[in-house]
Amino acid sequence: MIRVRDLETSIAFYQAALGLEIKEQFIFDEFTLTYLGNQTTDFELELTYNHDTDNDYSHGSGYGHIAVSVEDIEESFHGLTLLDMKPTNIKHLNHKNTHLASFFFIQDPDGYKIEFLQRSKRYR
Repeated sequence: MIRVRDLETSIAFYQAALGLEIKEQFIFDEFTLTYLGNQTTDFELELTYNHDTDNDYSHGSGYGHIAVSVEDIEESFHGLTLLDMKPTNIKHLNHKNTHLASFFFIQDPDGYKIEFLQRSKRYR
């Protein structure tokens, strides 16, 4: 679950960046819960929108990031670049002379980081 300041902007971002669509949405008097997912996996992202909050949220020192695996890291990087989502450079991580991961990051409209990992043995 992540808290978002502008629900429509966040939904549009996650649709474009990750191909996620609204699975369910519950609108309460004070807040809205929106669940995003796709047909490929059971992964769900819950967006919480508090109706009376106009200020940005602080991520604090305990926040990590969301990570997703993709079939083709170069294709994903190129597509997000075309959408002007400003991905970081693709990096390659080795451990004991063995390739472990290829990855890059983008940020959502609220500053949450999303890591894109090339699918491999460890990252599915």
